[in-house]
Amino acid sequence: MFDRLRKIWRTETAEGQDAQRPVKRRPEKRTHNVFEAAAAYVSACAEDDQDQIDEAAAWVSPEALSFGVNELACRAVIALARERDESPHAVARTLLGLPAA
Repeated sequence: MFDRLRKIWRTETAEGQDAQRPVKRRPEKRTHNVFEAAAAYVSACAEDDQDQIDEAAAWVSPEALSFGVNELACRAVIALARERDESPHAVARTLLGLPAA
């Protein structure tokens, strides 16, 4: 958070101006991709961090975030299924607390 504030208030002297009078410069906006947004959003949800949830949700459109969260869920279920030597279906049901089918 402090790094962001420092960037906002970062100053530099303009060419030809007195060194005593800094010129405020706009911070460069970093763009986030859908997968960064999904990872930040899901991890914030797991930690119940509403501020981070709101921030991550603002990085991309709601549709893109939904796609990213879905992709993350699929990859997580596949990874757990391989780790547990179970089917993705069984792992997904277990994670959701559903009875085995």
